Amino acid sequence: TPDGPKLHSVLIDPRDPKHLYVGLSSGGVMESLDGGGAWKPLIRGLDVVAGFDGADQRVHDPHCIRLHPAAPDRLYQQNHCGIYRLDRPSEEWVRIGRNMPKAVGDVGFPMVVHPRDPDACWVFPMDGTDVWPRTSPGGKPAVYGTRDAGKTWKRFDGGLPRRDAWFTVKRQAMTADGRDPVGLYFGATHGEVWGSRDEGKSWACLARYLPHIYAVEAAVAA
Repeated sequence: TPDGPKLHSVLIDPRDPKHLYVGLSSGGVMESLDGGGAWKPLIRGLDVVAGFDGADQRVHDPHCIRLHPAAPDRLYQQNHCGIYRLDRPSEEWVRIGRNMPKAVGDVGFPMVVHPRDPDACWVFPMDGTDVWPRTSPGGKPAVYGTRDAGKTWKRFDGGLPRRDAWFTVKRQAMTADGRDPVGLYFGATHGEVWGSRDEGKSWACLARYLPHIYAVEAAVAA
C-alpha cells in the first residue's frame, strides 16, 4: 500500500481466546489456534492483482476483516480485490462482491457487520479502475448493504452528496453501534463525519473541517 505494509485487523474468537485471526496488507489473512504460537494462511479463494502469483502469501492484501460477534464462524473481508465471506470450518473465501453493481465494483477499504444479524453487513465502495484514485465512483458516494450474506446488495445514499464528492473512507473509519435500529458512522478522507440512525437509509453530516480521518468508533451511553 502507499503508506507501507501493515497489520490492521486482529480478531479474537469469543469462544476461545487462543483462536486468533489477523489481516496484513502484503501478508494476507492468518489464523492461530494456540494464542499466536503458530500461524497458518487463510488465502484460498482470494483473488490477487493480475500478473501476481496467488500462491504467494505476500501479494495478498486484505483491507479490513470482521468476525461476526453473534456467529464467530462467519467472517467478512473487504480486500484489495473484492468483498468476501468465509464460513468456517471451510478455508475457502467466497467472493460475494461479484453481486455488487458492475458500474460500482467491489473495491474499497472498510467492512462493518451488523451486531446481531450475521447475514447483514455494509461496505463503502471506491473507484477501482486502473488509476485507483481513492475516490467515490463517479464522485457519488454511497454505502452498500446486504441482508442475505452477500447474495444481493442495496445502495444507501439518502442525504449524501449527489455529485462532485471525491472522497473515500479508510479501513477503520466506518463503524456501527449496538442500537436497534443499528446506527452507522463513517469518517471521510476530506474530514467529514457522517451518521445514520436507520441502518443506512438516511445520512446526516455530524462534523466538518477535520483532518484526514483514519478511524471512527461508536459508543452508546448507558
